[in-house]
Amino acid sequence: MKEIFTIEHQDENSRARTGRLLLPHGSVQTPVFMPVGTNATVKAITVDDLHEIGFEIILSNTYHLYLRPGSDVIGNLGGLHGFSRWDKNILTDSGGFQVFSLAPFRKIREEGVEFKSHIDGSSHFLTPEKIVQVQRQLNSDIQMQLDFCSSWGVDYAEAKESLRITNDWLLRAKKEWKKTQADGYQGLLFPIVQGNFFKDLREESADFVSNLDMPGIAIGGLSVGEPLEIYQEMLSFTAPLLPYEKVKYVMGIGTPDYILDAIENGIDMFDCVLPTRNARNGSYFTRDGALAIKKEEHRLSAEAIDAECNCKVCKNYSRAYLRHLFKTNEMLSSMLASYHNLYFLHDMVKNAREAIKKNNFTAYKKCFLDRYFKRGAK
Repeated sequence: MKEIFTIEHQDENSRARTGRLLLPHGSVQTPVFMPVGTNATVKAITVDDLHEIGFEIILSNTYHLYLRPGSDVIGNLGGLHGFSRWDKNILTDSGGFQVFSLAPFRKIREEGVEFKSHIDGSSHFLTPEKIVQVQRQLNSDIQMQLDFCSSWGVDYAEAKESLRITNDWLLRAKKEWKKTQADGYQGLLFPIVQGNFFKDLREESADFVSNLDMPGIAIGGLSVGEPLEIYQEMLSFTAPLLPYEKVKYVMGIGTPDYILDAIENGIDMFDCVLPTRNARNGSYFTRDGALAIKKEEHRLSAEAIDAECNCKVCKNYSRAYLRHLFKTNEMLSSMLASYHNLYFLHDMVKNAREAIKKNNFTAYKKCFLDRYFKRGAK
């Protein structure tokens, strides 16, 4: 298999590393945070904004796009790149997590998953093979296998059964993906490590996916409601079980502490809806913690959101104005807050890469988080 990931520098004091991922729509520097564009758009953000900030890859969701507008529509318009006019890389989540989160409306079978649409209640049945073909229609640069994500707190027997089904679905997905390669599709398929919060099941899953020699590996089933310390413990346990040379992806993390913990454990990719979701609720990332723009203390403030941030929002707008936009429900509030939050995380990860190159990541992480949590939310 052609090598698609090159490790460029390994930090001397942690498992953090920098690398370069070669994909059909260009190379990606790692570690990398991927903004989530669930419906073929990052909410309140334009393609030009994404380019301006410097993103090289974003994420979209197969489940939502399959239901609306339909993968056939997107396929006929040049895949997600032609449809959305985003000309860089796109990773698509298989929809496994969405199915997991809609538990009352789905049934898991050996063959696949039956569920009712959250849009109109219509019934659908998706198999691992169909999910591969849907993502092929989307022309995903990286596609994820259909998996069975069990929730925090389930018992051992249920977690073991979920893992068995996930492993079986992976073998079927890989077989289908190989067929698409023969037909000229260049996108990659990543398997997903599951096993809930049982270490022997995580070990079993890591061993299973490692032996399949796929282009990269995702760690799933984390950040699903468990306490931070459990997330940290399971991440630090699972990551070293995977082949060092493979690109590694932790799904669904988007706060500075979770991201920096992941980087420290040798994780190369991560994504989350949180930066833009928080933005729509008036919460801004700053170096001194989260800032709630609705607070009365910002009503007369001429300060920038973050005086050390170089984004166009911090350069051009006061807290007083941004508070006014939020309080009056102006669309521009979500647009500017989303831009800032994505810029903030992109800049944080870029600085983390520089710290790794200087073998200084551990100190960078400590300094960043000490300041971030010093004052708490404002």
